[in-house]
Amino acid sequence: MVIANKPREIAECVAIFLKNGDLEGVVSMFHPDCQIFFPIDAPPKQGLEGAREAFKDFIAMKPILTSTVNTEIINGDTALLQADWKLLTEDGQLIADGSSTEVAKKLENGGWGYFIDCPNGPPLI
Repeated sequence: MVIANKPREIAECVAIFLKNGDLEGVVSMFHPDCQIFFPIDAPPKQGLEGAREAFKDFIAMKPILTSTVNTEIINGDTALLQADWKLLTEDGQLIADGSSTEVAKKLENGGWGYFIDCPNGPPLI
C-alpha cells in the first residue's frame, strides 16, 4: 500500500498513481471530507467523488507530476502545504502547472491526505 508518511509526500504518492493510470490510488490520497478548488473559478468539488471528478480526465494520459514543496507546517493531525507543481505528458509537454496551497489531514490508514486542495492557490472571496 502506498501512503504518505509525511504531508510533503502526498504529491509524490499522487504522482505514482497518475503515472500508473490508477484513479482509485489518486483518490486514496484525499480525505473523505475534502474540498478541491479546481478549476479555481468553479464551485469546489466535494469528497472522494469530487476527487474522482477532478482527476478522471488526466488518468488516461498517465501524466508525470512533479512537485516542489516550499512550505510544510504540521500541527498535530493537520498540516499546511505550499508547492510549485507541473503536470507533463510522457513526452514532456506541459499540461498544467501552478503554485498550490493545501491543507492535509491524517487519514484512517495512518498516512496523510489532502483535506483542502487549491492547485492554483486559494480562490478569491
